[in-house]
Amino acid sequence: MVHTQHENILKELRSLHDKVDHQSEKISGLLGTRLVCRSGCCECCQDELTVFEIEALRIMHEYPRVLATQQPAPEGRCAFQGDDGRCRIYSARPYVCRTQGLPLRWLEFGEQGCLELRDICPLNDNGPLIENIDSECCFTIGPTEERLRELQSQLADGALKRVKLRDLFNRRLSFV
Repeated sequence: MVHTQHENILKELRSLHDKVDHQSEKISGLLGTRLVCRSGCCECCQDELTVFEIEALRIMHEYPRVLATQQPAPEGRCAFQGDDGRCRIYSARPYVCRTQGLPLRWLEFGEQGCLELRDICPLNDNGPLIENIDSECCFTIGPTEERLRELQSQLADGALKRVKLRDLFNRRLSFV
């Protein structure tokens, strides 16, 4: 029963990741040469990255050989960064990695109403001010995170625990 439940949740996570990839590709196409982040760019691949357990579970299911036979990258770098700077778990990389470098937008609600905030990787901050980019050229933060929380809640009976990617090599995880 637990195995089947995990498989169903992982299927939904893969679908969510596919949607994020599709939207990211669309944004990249709209922005063209403004985005300089490409394969091998690893300036943002830092250590201490945490993900929901559901994303850790996907990595464990799809890359057991990496975890069993390879060592994490040296501290300071993402544990899954290869010597060439490329990701060793690219197809199962977490959500945060799938949107890295894109112009991001999110809404915050406060006493003064709704405020839209934006951010972009400094490597991609050449061209029009991010505030002047059409909203369809930005990845909206919020809905994807909410769906990840829902999937995580199904996996862990409501617990929203996060896991350090480096800890996947230690295999001392409570949710497996």
